[in-house]
Amino acid sequence: MLSRKFSFRLVATIFALALLLAGTCAVAQEKVLHGFGNKSLGGLNPYSNLIFDASGDLYGTTLAGGLHNVGTVFELTPNADGGWTGNVLYSFGENATDASVPYAGLVFDGAGNLYGTTMGGGAYSFGAVFELTPASGGGWTEQVLHSFNRYGDGAYPVVGLAIDAAGNLFGATSTGGYYDYGTAFELSPAAGGGWTETMVHAFNDGNGGYAVSALIFDGAGNLYGSARSGGLYGRGTVFELSSAAGGKWTEQVLHAFSDDAKDGTGPYGSLIFDTAGNLYGTTYSGGLGTCNNGGLPGCGTVFELIPATGGKWTEKILHNFDSNGSDGFNPNSSLIVDAAGNLYGTTFNGGSGVCAYGIAGYCGTVFELTPLAHGAWAEKLLHAFVNAEDGWEPYAGLIFDGVGSLYGTTVNGGAYGYGTVFEIKP
Repeated sequence: MLSRKFSFRLVATIFALALLLAGTCAVAQEKVLHGFGNKSLGGLNPYSNLIFDASGDLYGTTLAGGLHNVGTVFELTPNADGGWTGNVLYSFGENATDASVPYAGLVFDGAGNLYGTTMGGGAYSFGAVFELTPASGGGWTEQVLHSFNRYGDGAYPVVGLAIDAAGNLFGATSTGGYYDYGTAFELSPAAGGGWTETMVHAFNDGNGGYAVSALIFDGAGNLYGSARSGGLYGRGTVFELSSAAGGKWTEQVLHAFSDDAKDGTGPYGSLIFDTAGNLYGTTYSGGLGTCNNGGLPGCGTVFELIPATGGKWTEKILHNFDSNGSDGFNPNSSLIVDAAGNLYGTTFNGGSGVCAYGIAGYCGTVFELTPLAHGAWAEKLLHAFVNAEDGWEPYAGLIFDGVGSLYGTTVNGGAYGYGTVFEIKP
């Protein structure tokens, strides 16, 4: 007969093992909903974030594929059996002046129309803003609302749009403008049809260069974004654009990333607010983590900007990523926040899986950051992509559904090799 002491140890060991396995299962509840590349007319390589409609359908874009191999807009509809059905709503490149190569995600207006940007195409081949309108008999109709011409109004928009209550669209271009460092722009619907574009701001490297994050609003109608380079030390900025009298806008640099890159460098993702008015974002590189990053310092960071008196903002690093095999690194994406104040995001690289190049650690991850006492934060990997079939290189951010499941995309991998849409259950 087992002694009581040995029996207790055995039970405790089994219980601990059960907890470990339960925790592992909770972290590993990832499911690939769709793999791109299985149909000749399907899209390839989704770099964009997803959005839901009121019925629970998912929408996004692919950089390539479609009828003309310059990208698509797709929809995924949930089935009764738990699967999802994919449908291409539009294939870009229908004519010589059509939009092409959509890099960013979509936004709905109140009438159910979809809006987005493409980094190519348009009348001048410098990118475009498009609208997709649902047709009465089914299908969708595309219209190019604006074609960029580079120096007059920007070029190569690689981020999505923000829409205000009046239906005006706001976005950013990565280059072009007066100084060729990119612009912030507004598109307003005209009374007689058509749209009027206004350059809200032209970046000049000193106040930020090459804007690659979507703009967001605060409650007063001010716009916030990040530029991946420029600023006082050339490592990127976080900025605010405030509307002034006469339709003018003024820019204020809220933070310029430091010369030693210890607070991050290269903010690619969009910003988010919490309920207290603090801003959160990511940097692709920089920070204190150890990283083999092509000559760039650090592996990337998650940062917070806290408003202080006198219009100043204080930066705080919440997490330094590390290429140690147990963390992700190089976050491109924006973050999302839940009701408890936890942050969620993706990293383009990291984890311990082998997805390409025959090298471990370049598959990417999904992470959560939880606030602790005394201002500290704890990071947890919710999912580390493990192989090419699972999907790899999640470039875009995540979205929640109504029950707290996370949805996102990977640029590559999946059953057919050209990217996935995935779900992670809580």
